[in-house]
Amino acid sequence: MVMEKEIKQNTDDVGLALETIIKHVGELGLYQGLLFLIMMPFGMVWSFVYFGQMFITATPQEHWCRVPELEGLSVDMRRLLSIPKTSDNGYEQCAMFDRNWTQVLETLSPPDPATPTISCSKGWDFLFEDIPYSTIVNEREWVCDNADLVPWSQSISFVGSIVGGIICGILADRYGRLPALMLANILGCIGGVATIFTNEFWDFAICRFIVGMACDSCFLMIYILVLEYVGTKYRSLVANMSIAMYFGGGCLVLPWLALGISDWKNLSLVMALPMLLVLTTPFVVPESTRWLLSKGKIDKAVKILRKFERINKSKIPEDVLEKFISVANKTQEKDEGMLMIFKTPSLRVMVLFLIFAFVGVALMFDSLVRLSENLGLDFFVTFTVTSATEIPSIIILVLLLDRLGRRWFVMGPMVLSGVLCLITAFIPRGVASVALAVTARFLTNMSYGAVTQWAPELLPTAARASGASAVHLSTFAALVLSPFIIHSDRVWEGLSLIIVGVVGVAGGCMALVLPETKGRRMPQTIDDWTNLAATSCFAKKRVEADKTEIT
Repeated sequence: MVMEKEIKQNTDDVGLALETIIKHVGELGLYQGLLFLIMMPFGMVWSFVYFGQMFITATPQEHWCRVPELEGLSVDMRRLLSIPKTSDNGYEQCAMFDRNWTQVLETLSPPDPATPTISCSKGWDFLFEDIPYSTIVNEREWVCDNADLVPWSQSISFVGSIVGGIICGILADRYGRLPALMLANILGCIGGVATIFTNEFWDFAICRFIVGMACDSCFLMIYILVLEYVGTKYRSLVANMSIAMYFGGGCLVLPWLALGISDWKNLSLVMALPMLLVLTTPFVVPESTRWLLSKGKIDKAVKILRKFERINKSKIPEDVLEKFISVANKTQEKDEGMLMIFKTPSLRVMVLFLIFAFVGVALMFDSLVRLSENLGLDFFVTFTVTSATEIPSIIILVLLLDRLGRRWFVMGPMVLSGVLCLITAFIPRGVASVALAVTARFLTNMSYGAVTQWAPELLPTAARASGASAVHLSTFAALVLSPFIIHSDRVWEGLSLIIVGVVGVAGGCMALVLPETKGRRMPQTIDDWTNLAATSCFAKKRVEADKTEIT
């Protein structure tokens, strides 16, 4: 009994001992600053992987049936002679008049509105005004009966994210954060480059599946790693500013990169090649000390801490280091990863609620961006304006998160954003709808940043990477539906916003039952987690169940 108590005390102390070491080497010293800068290309690549396919598969809104016999005429004359009008005085996209085109060319007379129509049989013409460059949609004519191929290709990419999240999460907890980071980026690069050599839907879909495997482990692994080396009081700053500046910056650059390159193949190449920078990470980025300790690799962990000493020009007192080594030698988590989550009742329930909250905010975030094409204004400007909300919203988050806490910063903005989406669904598309959508995106950014930081803070080290990946891949499982939610606007214009609004309000409420991590160190062991779980409203009975099950 005494021995069991001593072991528990050691496991309780190891996280505190490491936090003490971090305070001595510098909670946000030169080395942490360099690591923060190194996160930049990975954050920008993350935005390319996540949203790049929108610009590869953008659909010019003005398209109509091609009539080869009329190609010598102006665009306006061709449409007037061959394409039926819609109720709003536009032109049909998927139907044409059934006429004798030789006679039409002789008379150039507009048809009777009652003239029979047929489906497009010889392809489509596109007017490149809203999307001023060639995309895979116009090249392969993924419109009308083939329009579903666009959301299907995006959904297949999200399926790739699920598979990649599982593989990279398991790899990260078993072999380290760096191997998982490298694998994700290399896969993304291979898929992105291979995309330009595709010819049909399925080879394109397979390549986007491979690209999807990089999302979001291409950034998440270095995000977790750097966060573990930053002192508690700076964690919110580093976590959220890295997302705002790098992911948000990538979102701001992406539409203008697409316009500047003006070719979907070259754009795919430019988005993929920066991932090769990951090959330099073993030379400049240290492996996670927390992960090394959980695997009993204490000598390697101490070597990394000595490197922090040198670069930060600091000194760890010998007695502090000796105590740290002593505690670490008596503590080693089993190589359980996800198994730890399944075996611990309170951890299981927490992860389930975390998934619900994360799914809600991610579905809102993703859908509000994808609605940029459907809100009635210029796609590139709308995407840029909504993306520009990232930095100011995250600055507010950084200033207030450690005061108000994670729980309220996930729930409050998320519920309010959901209500705004419901309002937007019932007003005409245009400036007002864009303004409400931008406001909703502003609020969603705060919830997304808070829940992204919250996830690794809630999980013990041995299950942190695989657990965070499990949460993220569950999100991607839900995001498989996101392109079809946007596609539902073809049934009724506001349906997508109603779905997103309801999901947002429900997901925000899930955050209320999760443990608050404000001002607390990240749990190193399962006992650290148990202490943290006892602070949440759902946890008391489950913590008792943990103790019973462990006994």
